[in-house]
Amino acid sequence: MGYQHIEFDQSATFLITGGAGFIGSHLCEVLLKKGHHVISLDDLSNGKQEHVDMFLKYPNYTFIKGDIRDFDTCLKATQDVDYVLHQAAWGSVPRSIEMPLLYEEINIKGTLNMLEASRKNAVKKFVYASSSSVYGDEPNLPKKEGIEGNLLSPYAITKRVDEEYGKIYHQLYGLDTYGLRYFNVFGPRQDPDGPYAAVLPKFIKQLLNNEAPMIYGDGLQSRDFTYIENVIEANLKACVAPSSAAGRAFNIAYGQKEILNDIFKHINVSLGKDIAPVYTEERKGDIKHSLADISLARELLGYSPEWDFRRGIEASIKYYVQLYHSKLL
Repeated sequence: MGYQHIEFDQSATFLITGGAGFIGSHLCEVLLKKGHHVISLDDLSNGKQEHVDMFLKYPNYTFIKGDIRDFDTCLKATQDVDYVLHQAAWGSVPRSIEMPLLYEEINIKGTLNMLEASRKNAVKKFVYASSSSVYGDEPNLPKKEGIEGNLLSPYAITKRVDEEYGKIYHQLYGLDTYGLRYFNVFGPRQDPDGPYAAVLPKFIKQLLNNEAPMIYGDGLQSRDFTYIENVIEANLKACVAPSSAAGRAFNIAYGQKEILNDIFKHINVSLGKDIAPVYTEERKGDIKHSLADISLARELLGYSPEWDFRRGIEASIKYYVQLYHSKLL
């Protein structure tokens, strides 16, 4: 269970793109604590300097400020690297609708640069972040790999293309690639600020500030929220997965759906608040319901998520309460 027992050769070197981001910084932390050499590549367009500074005490940590759109940067970063955990991307469906050209550049060209650099430098495993958005308007639940609908946003297109490149790099070049279709990842360090912030940290911060959060649509939409610890497990297990599992994309979730209105009430109660949300119109490109079938990841990656939503949301609430309390002191 979990990832604590997963062992790598002590000399193993990991490159984490987007290492100053939410997911990337957690991966850096876990691997550094395991004693491995970690290289973090980030241009800090979304990542935070504090997610670099927190690891500078580790002698086996290297930070490269660089852009995955630059192939030479990718080539240098992957030199003598065993495992690439490619998290660098621009997220947010609404923002991708506003900036499709930028998403093409970063999410598709950037990923292709990383794949090619990894191939040239003989990386052992290339694990990359995909997204549940690739299911588009496919109405059936749970979502199952191989049964996808029409894509609903430029962001979803970029992730689908990444998966196709991942597949072809395995088929043509023998690079072991593993796509992880994340379902609504949440947890400590996730940014609650800005117009494109993820819903859970935004709810928590606004309620802590006695503000009324906004809910798009009727709040009856459901999501398979996935705590960060489960995502770390999936990445590390993909690194030790057999080559026979490579060239695929896997659902990474807990396998349980939560309704947004219920989540809002739960956070309200946990924080001792009684604040009503403000409902507004649905956002373009949003999927109404999301629930993952994680049986393929269980079977081929040995993925066995330990953190259900309730445990994860309580840990997240505790983190943000402590964070904002310390800032007020």
